[in-house]
Amino acid sequence: VPESFGPDLPAIRDWTQAHYDFAGYITGFDPAEVADREALRAQFGYRPDEQVCIVTVGGSGVGAPLLRRIIAAYPHAKRRLPALRMIVIAGPRIDPDALPREAGVEINQFVPQLYQRLAACDLAIVQGGLTTTMELTANRRPFLYFPLRNHFEQNYHVRHRLDRYGAGRCMQYHEADPEQIAEAMVDELRRKPAYRPVESDGAAKAAALIASLI
Repeated sequence: VPESFGPDLPAIRDWTQAHYDFAGYITGFDPAEVADREALRAQFGYRPDEQVCIVTVGGSGVGAPLLRRIIAAYPHAKRRLPALRMIVIAGPRIDPDALPREAGVEINQFVPQLYQRLAACDLAIVQGGLTTTMELTANRRPFLYFPLRNHFEQNYHVRHRLDRYGAGRCMQYHEADPEQIAEAMVDELRRKPAYRPVESDGAAKAAALIASLI
């Protein structure tokens, strides 16, 4: 981030470049696993004629209000997108039974290999965590993301990185009602992502940096 650490302190970018070498991004999965998107969709039972929206807020319980609001947005979006299907992943700390039920919305507490589901989807709605948003960026999927209010990393560092890739659409929970979320869903599903490519050699660079030290 091209900002200062604070009064009389160095610029974040300058100080970091002076003290660190950079490996680049490491996806954490083999890109070959998600290269055949149509095969993934068939594996998960996503029909060619439906638009699948994956909603996930990570492993904490703080995302429950966001899930409720997104579920409330579904009927508004469905009226404009008849083929829309929404799959909500509640996560380990949100009780699926505590979430509202809406026809056309599937709610799961857990799915294995979530990154594969994200690669296969037509749209994702997530919080502003780095791992999930970068998986979506690497797989060139349209997505909306909602950084936690006053969360420094999500609002500054993650958003700065996503802006550099030209990826995702940032929204604020306290400013977005269900109708506005539905409108954003429609807009993103109509947009073809043109993100900057995500580096695929980060692990090799990291290994080379480690090898030079040992």
